[in-house]
Amino acid sequence: MKEFLGFGGYSREPEGYLSWQHLVFVTSLILAAVLLAVVLGRRNRDRSPREKNRVLVAAAILIDLLEITKIVLFCLRSQSTDCLKHNLPLFLCSIQLIALPLAAFSRGRLKEAALDFVSIFGVLGMVLGMYGAGQNYNAYPVLSLDNVASGLTHSVSGFAALYIMISGLASLKKRNIWLTCAILMGFCAVAYAVDLLIPYNYMFLMSHDGTPYVFVWRLIYGDAEQISLPLAYSAAVVGLFLLYIAAFYSVCYLARRKAKRRDSTL
Repeated sequence: MKEFLGFGGYSREPEGYLSWQHLVFVTSLILAAVLLAVVLGRRNRDRSPREKNRVLVAAAILIDLLEITKIVLFCLRSQSTDCLKHNLPLFLCSIQLIALPLAAFSRGRLKEAALDFVSIFGVLGMVLGMYGAGQNYNAYPVLSLDNVASGLTHSVSGFAALYIMISGLASLKKRNIWLTCAILMGFCAVAYAVDLLIPYNYMFLMSHDGTPYVFVWRLIYGDAEQISLPLAYSAAVVGLFLLYIAAFYSVCYLARRKAKRRDSTL
């Protein structure tokens, strides 16, 4: 357990990003999340919204408990006053720590927007945060607190998104697009301010840090490894988030429209 938790540092060498250990581990978690979402989503599809919501309540509590436990263990391990500064839940996937409880416990349009937000970013966060986390899997062993905690929280996020879609909880109404974008922009504003104050790299707004955002960075700055204030890169990353929201809503709207036309011809 000491070796798993990393107290005193890991004695094992990291297996490496995209190693077979990394791929087997994250694929297993994703398959488990997908299977559970399909089973529970199909089972609850024709049940009342209250019954459907119980699964979201459990997921919301679980994802926050996992994150709080991880942060506490990280701070105990580091024994540094700066630990909390570097473990704030301010990454893209961390928005689910707020959005998922909002989806589970709020009401009205806020609940609809939160459900949409989890649906839009949950699966994306799960896939990118597990298959694309080169910065983690190159630094820590696969079976370590750092990677297991990250894998579990990303899995819960992806599970919740799929469950919302399959069970029919997602509304994806056009009138809620601005609320969904507001959740994202508010979070980005806080993350950017914290990045400037600490400084750090929350939401990867200051650097790609070995993530797939490297393609955006290189498109703008070429081979430059460090820019003191990469405003163009930060704006491009946020722009991609907004573009993804618009694309998701558009695809769902077109799919629903096509389904209605098909049903009307039957």
